[in-house]
Amino acid sequence: MSTLSEKLLGETRPQVESDCVKVIEEEVASKKGISGVAVKAAFATIKTFKRDILPDAVSHLLPDFVTTMEPFYAEHLAAGGTDITAFTSTHAERIADALLGITDGRAAGSKHKVLVKAYKSLRPQGKKQVIAAMPRLGAMLAAHGC
Repeated sequence: MSTLSEKLLGETRPQVESDCVKVIEEEVASKKGISGVAVKAAFATIKTFKRDILPDAVSHLLPDFVTTMEPFYAEHLAAGGTDITAFTSTHAERIADALLGITDGRAAGSKHKVLVKAYKSLRPQGKKQVIAAMPRLGAMLAAHGC
């Protein structure tokens, strides 16, 4: 069996990056209510600061995300490996905590005050938002043979 890194960071990486951007954009677009307005406003602020921030961020963060996801993927395979979407949804809280640890660390070390401010405004709801994204994340992983 291939590792998650082999599946996502090899020659398919450009498509994986594009698909990750699509997952994020779809998640933001799907947000409703007051919290949805806040997420969309912060996202718009970030994109105003740097139009290509999302593809750049995905490109820079993808290796760390894949490394962080590798033990979850191994756990999924050990459990039979039949439905990564169901696995990500079932383990959404643990996965969200692990992935947010990466972005928290990046934000703490960032010199971009506008981006850090936008991140900090979203972070209190971050775990809830990442958990909500698990079905899309799982579907994207499944599309790449995971």
